[in-house]
Amino acid sequence: MKVEILYFDGCPNWREAGARVRHAAVAAALPEPEITYRRVETDAEAAALPFAGSPTILIDGADAFGGEPVPRLACRVYPTPGGPAGLPTVGQLTDAFLDHT
Repeated sequence: MKVEILYFDGCPNWREAGARVRHAAVAAALPEPEITYRRVETDAEAAALPFAGSPTILIDGADAFGGEPVPRLACRVYPTPGGPAGLPTVGQLTDAFLDHT
């Protein structure tokens, strides 16, 4: 399973996204995923990618949470059980992995 995290430099959450992905893979009893990071540098680049705000977490090329692409550098807000947040919870990522397998 390949995970790609799309982010831009102004995003405070992209590093933690990778840590949560690793924890979620363990929780889902999956092998450690191959994680790559792709810095999105311009609005034009964001528009050409499946970028739904930073961080966008792709599992085998698909947005793990079905986000709508946004054609600009922007932070992403995830709905979580605790309210809107800059990252999905480990539980939400675990469910996304299990839904993907």
